Amino acid sequence: MELLVVMVVVGVLALVMMNMPAPRAMTRALRIQCVVNLKQIGLAYRIWAEDNGTNYPMAVSETNGGTMGFVTGANAFRHYQAMSNELSTPRILICPSDDDSRWDNVTTNWIHLSNSNISYFVGVDAVETNATMILSGDRNITNGMAERNGLLPLTTNTFAGWTSDMHKRVGNVLLADGSVQQDSISGLQNQIAMTGVATNWMQMPVIGP
Repeated sequence: MELLVVMVVVGVLALVMMNMPAPRAMTRALRIQCVVNLKQIGLAYRIWAEDNGTNYPMAVSETNGGTMGFVTGANAFRHYQAMSNELSTPRILICPSDDDSRWDNVTTNWIHLSNSNISYFVGVDAVETNATMILSGDRNITNGMAERNGLLPLTTNTFAGWTSDMHKRVGNVLLADGSVQQDSISGLQNQIAMTGVATNWMQMPVIGP
């Protein structure tokens, strides 16, 4: 399955790059690879949930192999660490459009995983039974304010958008149904409204306390 995914990605990237000017083709290719990463992450979440009563790690106690005790603070990486058996490699946790500081810290060892080598936030209140909830996505998501205790709240009546850190002020979000949406700022705001939840809590891969 992993080999098939790689072959499909290579084929798509080749077609994209042949039909676009070089800078635009590269930007598009990197974003496609980011979508592939998030789809693999979504599959890992679903497999993990199937083995844990349809619950994601964030809803399961540490004693039972989950990460319920780490849903605040600089602990976003711990949720991915808990799914190490379902994820093929820590490398898929870094978006190819992310800056060099993340890639400089890339690891192939799950023990050494930290927020410094992941690019994707975690929707800590996402549940499998609400398919439209936001489960993960690019870390350049913003509500215009700084995170508090590692958490970024997204609501339907406040601003939500993307910074210029990745993908040139657009981004990708992984939904609880396993689909990945490529959203503009307006698309992201519509996506938040579709969750039907007053506040969506995103745990960001912040570096530091």
